[in-house]
Amino acid sequence: MDNQDLQYHPAGDIIVLDRGEGTTAVIHLHGATVLSWKCHGVENLYMSQSAVFDNKKAIRGGIPVVFPNFGPWPLGPQHGFARIKRWSIAVPPRKDANGDVIVLFMLEADEETLAMWNYKFRLVYTVVLTATSLMSTLVVHNKDVKSLGFTCLLHTYLRVADIKHLRIEGLQGLIYVDKLKNGKEKKESREFVTVCKNYDRVYKDAPKRLNIVSGPEPVRNIELVTFNFPDIVVWNPWEEKAKEMSDFDDDGYTEMICVEPGKVLVPITLEAGQQYECKQTLICKF
Repeated sequence: MDNQDLQYHPAGDIIVLDRGEGTTAVIHLHGATVLSWKCHGVENLYMSQSAVFDNKKAIRGGIPVVFPNFGPWPLGPQHGFARIKRWSIAVPPRKDANGDVIVLFMLEADEETLAMWNYKFRLVYTVVLTATSLMSTLVVHNKDVKSLGFTCLLHTYLRVADIKHLRIEGLQGLIYVDKLKNGKEKKESREFVTVCKNYDRVYKDAPKRLNIVSGPEPVRNIELVTFNFPDIVVWNPWEEKAKEMSDFDDDGYTEMICVEPGKVLVPITLEAGQQYECKQTLICKF
């Protein structure tokens, strides 16, 4: 497939990357949210059937971009404004020499963001689709004359075969912050992290590679590789909270897990003219 065959609609909301053989990614310009990532026809991201697509509310599922604040924010909406702003296409989709498909998005300060957060910035977000992986790279540029501080995260919703058979490998021995117990810190003793209730924890100083495995059939195995994302948030609302969210399917908690790489516990300070690059790569393990 040539570059001109890529489904790129500059006047619309949706960008479709197609590498062939059933390997695709779909990105919405609202929040630069990755809605779908299929590898050989198998969907790897969870998207709520109740998600709202009104170009106002954050899209429930996929991979929303969290910036400049993770969590409740006195200056603006929870998790900041990046996931509810319309991004522009900095470089339209193209194929490289390996056949991988690349697209670049951009978000800059405007009157709305300056009213909430009085800093000039530029975000450049690169999505790369390969035969077996999806790479998402976020670069934060300080375009102001003063330093700025922020937190950021990729709010990744992974689809799992069955939450009861989920295990996350690589978090043993880490200190985590339990957001459901007033930020109490505890050491993770389990070799394989499992989820059987409302779960919202931030793991500190996480390794750069984790495995997320679920089953029994079909077995799903996703490797998460990170760069400059020292924190890992693991979240599942479970049954009661799922029913409280109007844009979340009542039984959606059974087929998803959020494993979210970020820099959220200690804010980043960027001096004028500096930039910060962070990245996640999701790899299908067959």
